Amino acid sequence: MKVVKKSGDLVVFDRRKLEQSLLNSGASRSIVQDVLQKIDKEIYEGISTKKIYKMAFRLLRKDSHSHAARYNLKEAIQLLGPAGFYFEKYIARLFSKENYETKTNLTLQGKCVSHEIDVLIKKNDSIAMVECKFHMGKEASTDVKVPMYILSRYNDLKERRHSVFTDKDSISGCWIVTNNRFTSDAIAFGVCSGLNLLSWDFPKDSNLRTMNEGHNLYPITCLTTLTLAEKDKLLVLDVILVKELLSNKNRLEEIGLSSQRIISIVKEASELCRYS
Repeated sequence: MKVVKKSGDLVVFDRRKLEQSLLNSGASRSIVQDVLQKIDKEIYEGISTKKIYKMAFRLLRKDSHSHAARYNLKEAIQLLGPAGFYFEKYIARLFSKENYETKTNLTLQGKCVSHEIDVLIKKNDSIAMVECKFHMGKEASTDVKVPMYILSRYNDLKERRHSVFTDKDSISGCWIVTNNRFTSDAIAFGVCSGLNLLSWDFPKDSNLRTMNEGHNLYPITCLTTLTLAEKDKLLVLDVILVKELLSNKNRLEEIGLSSQRIISIVKEASELCRYS
């Protein structure tokens, strides 16, 4: 059976890929098999992958909000747009969990021109710039032109000293982070040029998905018990992560939620982060 991707491409339906994504949500094998059996009865030749995703999400949510929230991770990261400002904050949180000091939204003078830097990170006296490439479309990829362009910016910045963490900081590394994927040429050029690349699925064993799940750094946009408007209000209040919401439950009162709603939201958030 063939299905239609968001890009319009027609591809063979990969049931094993869907099964693995459902298992990644934390749902048991019996629940996953039940979901797959129900989807098998509903899908048809030419159905869109978007409809299949929505079907799986709805069925998971009936069983557990937290399982649906984990399954929704990639979509949730896309809700940190549209400009990517909150995505940059999310990435800074991720590096902080990896024991980096972080600074966001900086303008630094290079040898030739000034540059806006999304995130600057420091660990063991080594400082690196992090450029975040945010895509709203699920099928969009970061191509080779991006690392080529960012390499030139990095080369300009590393020629000078900067006052950020100390008065005489030097930048000795560069990361490029995207919420989607890199093309093969982008990866080849980045690796060859000594750039660090991080995307939804690259590197294989330490990417956005695995790093998020390893540290329970789920963005609040994962939560299925919050509306889009409520998520936006929390993001404005600088509540980026579900963990931060659990540490600042009063924020839910601040955005005008009832006590009953707060109980439901906190329950899902606690289950998602495996809190007791």
